[in-house]
Amino acid sequence: MKLEVVKLEFPEGANIILGQAHFIKTVEDLYEALVNSVPNVKFGIAFCEASGPCLIRKEGNDPELVECAVKNALKLSSGHAFVIVLRDAYPINVLNAVKHVPEVVRIFCATANPVEVIVAETEQGRAVLGVVDGYKSKGVEDEEHIKERKQFLRKIGYKLSP
Repeated sequence: MKLEVVKLEFPEGANIILGQAHFIKTVEDLYEALVNSVPNVKFGIAFCEASGPCLIRKEGNDPELVECAVKNALKLSSGHAFVIVLRDAYPINVLNAVKHVPEVVRIFCATANPVEVIVAETEQGRAVLGVVDGYKSKGVEDEEHIKERKQFLRKIGYKLSP
């Protein structure tokens, strides 16, 4: 078995969702889940087919983001992995819809942070073992950090003002 770290790359201001699913219709069902969650979302989806022709299946409504998702999926080439690259929405806006797609088995990460994927390769194929999402913790928040966090969430509209 060979282990590899694969760095995912996506445009500044975009978010990424990395998951695993199990059927060829995944890309179409993920497409529907995204557009039904946030009507103006821009995205690209790529899915690593794990049998038959073993192609990267793709969908989306933004050619740049589709190309980005495909490039990342090709770097992973891991059975049944999917990559969604989003703009004009955050993962929190679509994640429940993505999780409820019948083919979706798991979500590895949903983030705008740098992502490194730990991939194992055997004679049979490749698999995602896990992800490094962002950076190592630097400490524990104090009262000032708590205040800043709460203010930020209210500023961006995710919590009601006090």
